[in-house]
Amino acid sequence: MVAIGNSNLDIFPLALGGNTFGWTSDEKASFEILDAFTAGEGNFIDTADSYSAFADGNSGGESETIIGKWTAARGNRDDVVIATKVSQHPEFKGLAPKNIAAAAEASLKRLQSDHIDVYYAHYDDENTPLVESLAAFDQLVKDGKVRYVAISNYSADRIREWMSLADEHDFAKPIALQPHYNLVTRREYETELAQLATDNNLGVFPYFSLAAGFLTGKYRTREDLEGQAREQLATGYFSEKGLDVVTALDEIADAHDAEISTVALAWLLAQPTVTAPIASASKISQLPALLDALRLSLASDEIARLTEVSGRI
Repeated sequence: MVAIGNSNLDIFPLALGGNTFGWTSDEKASFEILDAFTAGEGNFIDTADSYSAFADGNSGGESETIIGKWTAARGNRDDVVIATKVSQHPEFKGLAPKNIAAAAEASLKRLQSDHIDVYYAHYDDENTPLVESLAAFDQLVKDGKVRYVAISNYSADRIREWMSLADEHDFAKPIALQPHYNLVTRREYETELAQLATDNNLGVFPYFSLAAGFLTGKYRTREDLEGQAREQLATGYFSEKGLDVVTALDEIADAHDAEISTVALAWLLAQPTVTAPIASASKISQLPALLDALRLSLASDEIARLTEVSGRI
């Protein structure tokens, strides 16, 4: 188990992404994945109030609803750490104080819980003064509805402003940062955000750890992407240099008799600032490869090779 920043939360060093729940995983499949994840010692589940409004026929909140039904059915709410996010639900856009309060209440109802363990500002809202948003998050902590706040998709400058305002007004400080970071998307995080996370003792939870499936090795040509649920997302990672990374992953995976996705996650786990990658599974058969990353120890030359080839992108 690892601690999240300055919090008293201890988590398994792999977070289960809930973006598939109610999208590519129906309720039954989602329950199976959640059961298998916790059976494998996992206890940290990451979702958002907007998951999965982007899917046809959905309106947002489907993932939280499934997670809430699962914890109620299993009676295990106190055994898991749940992170969710605010600002992108179709009915609760942005980070105005009233919106944050209303969105939190809606998330709590869907999650069938009296508290949210980690509550992220999902995306920056430049139309709302940051100090007002922070005051609203702080009030949720004071009210016991949120245990800790966190940051996702903010620029380095805005994170610095957030920290400064938290100090100035004695607001609850964020404990975690969720950046877009994987073997084919390194520059933004490594240039500034990694040092910010270190300086402020923020837990780091990379999202799109497997580049929307690109780093599983199942998309070797553009034709492989056609008709896939993640086609639009994975297409953005597709390049010759990206395929070079997949080739290196494939060869290292073969040497360990492991899955490509296992090696990609193991590289992230080897990065000193990363607390736990976030990875999702659409079906239970995909989960063992994710959990195996915790047991795979890459050699220093293997880590160096992946770092070098991905650094060309």
